[in-house]
Amino acid sequence: MNFLPRFATVLTVWFAAIFPFPAGAQARPIFVLNSLDASVSIVDPATWKETRRISTGKEPHHLYMTPDEKSIIIANALSDSLTFIDPKTAEVQRTVRGILDPYQLRFSPDMKWFVTAANRLNHVDIYRWDGKDLTLAKRVASSKTPSHLWIDSKSTTVFVSMQDSDELVAVDLATQTPKWRVKTGPMPADVYVTADDKTLLLGLTGGNGVEVYDVSGKEPKRTKVIGTGDGAHAFRAAGDKRHVFVSNRVANTISKIDLQTLEAVGHYPAPGGPDCIEVSAGGKLLMVSSRWARKLTVIDTESRKIVRQVNVGKSPHGVWTLDHAPR
Repeated sequence: MNFLPRFATVLTVWFAAIFPFPAGAQARPIFVLNSLDASVSIVDPATWKETRRISTGKEPHHLYMTPDEKSIIIANALSDSLTFIDPKTAEVQRTVRGILDPYQLRFSPDMKWFVTAANRLNHVDIYRWDGKDLTLAKRVASSKTPSHLWIDSKSTTVFVSMQDSDELVAVDLATQTPKWRVKTGPMPADVYVTADDKTLLLGLTGGNGVEVYDVSGKEPKRTKVIGTGDGAHAFRAAGDKRHVFVSNRVANTISKIDLQTLEAVGHYPAPGGPDCIEVSAGGKLLMVSSRWARKLTVIDTESRKIVRQVNVGKSPHGVWTLDHAPR
């Protein structure tokens, strides 16, 4: 029996998992925010090693790309600042100060608005963006501990979870005023809205699943809860326009949700308190920050096995790369 073809197939699969980029392609860096080290780890996806560590402000938790794709913005919550970094070279471009407690951040799809959630100071800041600079339009007082943000595809509404008052709030961007608020399950965290703007998913870090809301009307309606695992926290689109991943920080798993059936259809091991997720461009790999283990964990989506872990800094949180699956 000739074992060579079978061995070649196994070797091909192994190399695809370990080196997910085409031969000769320039692999762009992976950014991992170390929230208790005031730094960002730069990981080379070709070697899966941390190549350097860049100082940021205190407590960098989340990051987001500018509309022109020339900068990745790191929000430094405790330093009241934003660090702009080149997403291709990982070189620091500039620091913007005077942004009060930017825990979470997001641009509107029309590129006119930039919104931050002040997790510590209990407000939501709405800024106008002219392509380079930010101008505060309004500071909206919120309930306790605004956590995560999502802006609808029409750039009209920002949805904000309130972690310690167990609420979901919708704010009109044009008028910078609240539209509605609804009580949720315990410790709501990340928010994900489907492409048609009709269905909203809300991770319950204090629960064991994801709440589903119909947000197509004037008032939200909770329709169901998807069981995923204890500590449902952060979402990331799978890139196939049908599925989304959610990390379960207490259960130490990641669940895959079918957006058509609104059911969990897969689960992946993710030790060390999985938090933020990134998906490789081809959807082959999940990269997740293991919050309590000081590691970036890499998971093969086909075998559902951990293929490696990369040492990073204390309390890794946000993770991002330019070479990601479609959102």
